[in-house]
Amino acid sequence: MKHVFKKGKTLLVDGPASVSLLSGKISVLGAPLHISEKLVVREGKRLPLWVKKRVTLELMLGEGASVNEVDEGTVPSSWDDAAKELLSLKKPVTVLVVGGMDSGKTSFCTFLVNEAVMKKWRTSVIDADLGQSDVGPPSTVGFNFVGEPVKDLFDIDAQDAVFVGSTSPSGAINKVIEGLTQLKDRVMEAGVDFLVINTDGWVEGEEAAAYKNRLAVKVGPSAVVVMQRGNELTQILDALHGVKVFVIDSPQLIQPRSREKRKLLRELSYKKYLKGAKMQSFSLSWIKVKDSLFGAGGSLPRKRLKTLMNLLGTRPVYYEETVTAILVVLSKSKAVTEEQIKDVEEYFGKRVKVIREGDEEGLLLGLKDEEDKFLGIGILHGVDYKRRTLKVYTPVSEKVSMLCFGQIKLDKNCREIGLSTVYSNYLL
Repeated sequence: MKHVFKKGKTLLVDGPASVSLLSGKISVLGAPLHISEKLVVREGKRLPLWVKKRVTLELMLGEGASVNEVDEGTVPSSWDDAAKELLSLKKPVTVLVVGGMDSGKTSFCTFLVNEAVMKKWRTSVIDADLGQSDVGPPSTVGFNFVGEPVKDLFDIDAQDAVFVGSTSPSGAINKVIEGLTQLKDRVMEAGVDFLVINTDGWVEGEEAAAYKNRLAVKVGPSAVVVMQRGNELTQILDALHGVKVFVIDSPQLIQPRSREKRKLLRELSYKKYLKGAKMQSFSLSWIKVKDSLFGAGGSLPRKRLKTLMNLLGTRPVYYEETVTAILVVLSKSKAVTEEQIKDVEEYFGKRVKVIREGDEEGLLLGLKDEEDKFLGIGILHGVDYKRRTLKVYTPVSEKVSMLCFGQIKLDKNCREIGLSTVYSNYLL
């Protein structure tokens, strides 16, 4: 359906929707929409379109989608001021963007990237928002270079990424910081002029403030941009020392997203990075595993196995022993008591983890090559414990040398069905 809008208006498009420009001039966070170009707005996502010259648009709205016309601009003046000053700094420039959930971090990052690209600076973006990652699959820290203006960071595929395996940084702080600094160093070595780093929305409390401060110290940015709506970032601001800080406005046009909307956006991202996937088998005899108790140890000698069986009262389907722990896999029909597990731990003097065959199904995996480069994600569909082989649903066609186990479980439709520490290496 065709619609005409006057110059100076802002259109707030909530997906799922598509917008085609038939005439006039319009931009999205600084990126121009060209004549006959189709802009797709994902479900759960809102994009602001600034009418620069009277336009005629063809709008296609899906279920639950909407278009609202407002008089406000898409970019607050504080964004313009910050961008101008950031782009006046000496190259190379690294900008760390911090803010709470639904504060507009991603929109500002998109705007800032576009400003740098249009200035012909060699630009890159790192997305460290594990739960709402646009550059790279959820649970990863991903990056890529940006050569032309973008309307949605989701349109940028990850050139490389670090697999964290969780959608929250709270339980994986060291992994996030190490991964982010690793990618930042790689980007700088490539000769970038301008690097924008998006972060997660965990900002409240002492632990969150300490994490963001550690992040700033390790990354060593040229500047930190803080998006504050009230005083929720006071602790973070107080902790930032020795770095240039910009406090900018969070737009009134931002629409808070529900937990379900956030999960939906992650589901779309999982599907994007699993497109073209097929079932593949990997043997533990020719690949390594990371962040997993499974595959990290060796078989028990006969006498120790016999003792283990007597204490548990059953024969395991699979067993494995490391210096500090024992992994025991039982058939689906078998069970042991907490008391029996304690007896095993007391006898062997190490922790014991007992799981059932099939508990591993649905685990999200990260796949890497022999040079430790991220190749993509996969879903674990099952393990043949006798042959020590894993069936993984993944689109990765390159040679895989390492599997990294996450704690997210997905169903066959890429919907999150919970968290699991079935192979967690906390016992190692």
